[in-house]
This record gives sequence, C-alpha cells and structure tokens, in this order.
Amino acid sequence: MRDLNENTLTDEVIARFKNCENPRVKQISEALVRHLHAFVREIEPTQQEWESAIAFLTHTGHMCDDKRQEFILLSDTLGVSMLVDAINHRMPEGVTETTVLGPFYVENAHQFPLGADITQNIEGTPMLIQGTVRSQNGSPIPNAHINIWQSDGEGFYDVQHLDSLALRGQFHADENGNFSCWTLRPSAYPIPDDGPVGNMLRAQGRHPYRPAHVHFMIQAPGHQKLVTHVFADGDKYLDSDVVFGVKNSLIRNFELHEPGTAPDGKEMDKPYAYLRYDFTLKAV
Repeated sequence: MRDLNENTLTDEVIARFKNCENPRVKQISEALVRHLHAFVREIEPTQQEWESAIAFLTHTGHMCDDKRQEFILLSDTLGVSMLVDAINHRMPEGVTETTVLGPFYVENAHQFPLGADITQNIEGTPMLIQGTVRSQNGSPIPNAHINIWQSDGEGFYDVQHLDSLALRGQFHADENGNFSCWTLRPSAYPIPDDGPVGNMLRAQGRHPYRPAHVHFMIQAPGHQKLVTHVFADGDKYLDSDVVFGVKNSLIRNFELHEPGTAPDGKEMDKPYAYLRYDFTLKAV
C-alpha cells in the first residue's frame, strides 16, 4: 500500500507481520505497533520532541557498562520492572512477596559461613541479620541458598566506589533453615541520577531516592526462586520509592540496640542494629 497517512499507517505496519512464523513474536510485534502508534497519536510530538526522544534513548545506551545499567534504571523508575515482576510472581497467601532485582546484583559473590561478617572493613553501624527459610507448608528448608547484598551507611554499593566486593555474600541455611550474618545498617540512597534517567526524574518533578533496604535472593530445590528486599520501617521514602518496590509485608524494624550481648551471643562493645525476617518460598 502506498500513500499511507496517520489513519491507515498502523494497520499497514501490522499487516506486514502476516508471514511471521513465530506466534509469540507476531503477538508482541503487533501489540508494540498498536500501543506505540497510539502513544504518538495521543501526544502528537513535534519533530524536535521526537528527535529529543531518540537522543534520550541513545544517551541511555551510552551510559551502560559492566557496572551500570541505565536501561534497568529507566525500566525501574517508570514502574515497568515492578509490573513485570508482579505479573510473573502472583504468589499464594503466606508466601514472601517479591520485588525488583535492581542494577547492583553481582553473580559469584563470596561464600561465607553462617554468622560471618560481610562488611569487609566498611565503617558503619553493625547490623545482625537473622532469619529462617521455610516452604509454604511451614516446613524448614535445610541448606537453602541465600544471597544477600546492600548499600553501606552512606548509600553506596561496593561496585559504585570500591575495587573489591563488600556488604554482599552467599550463605547456606542450616538443617533447620536458619541463617545469620553481620553486616551494616544500610541507609536510604539516590539511584544514579547523573545520566538521562536522572534528567527525566527532575523533569517529572520526582526525587531519585530509595528507602533503606537489604536485598535477598533465596533458592532451594523444588521451590520458586525468591528475589526481594526487606525495608527499614520508618524510612521517609517508603511511600515514594523511586522504583515502586515497597510492599507492607517486606517492612521490618531495623532495631537499634545498646552495647551488650547480641541475639547470636556475640558481645558488642558499641550500638548495633538487628533485623529478623523469616522467608517463605513457593513450592513448584
């Protein structure tokens, strides 16, 4: 078809997919064109605005490297990451809720024994994390694999300013599904906002902050992998998390304790925080 116009173009583009042999590719392509064309019709961008949009996406790609994924930040801050997560993790009642992976997960973090200190000499308020891993029927999951990572007390992850890994580690639960480690109390922090995503947030009148949290990835045979956070109760950004990841069931008090004997028996000569969270995995 020739002489296409704003009223006929969409149908013609979709018609070009008629020979697509993969039904899923065809479905996605047709939906993409329908919604993208509808978006353009709704906002009626000027040619300059469209060129600015292309430049924005180009700049987003240029910001990506092995330590930073600007497209994940873009997906997170537009709520797309949480929408995809929600669609793919419709959990039964009683199972721990999921949230986004985030851009700072690192594969092959160091392995630690239970109760180990993963701070790697980073300064801050010590925090003991304890918990259990259970199946949705209530039975403990022995030897569950637990991956933990977080920011420091100033809001930075190791990959942002260190040459080595810190405040992250892998553990295996004991025969009763229990786990523990020592780390630092994390703080609220801004996502990297010195690139196109930060510019977008400022243009939208939004802040770039996430409430204080600890990341968990937990896996066990016969169960769905769990990726989630536990958030600090009382954090001022709980209701405006820039990536929309907060859920009430994932909020806990990061209790501040005076020096003394910690719940794991360790003698502490300075104040420390304590977080306990018991996780429940979905059986598959």
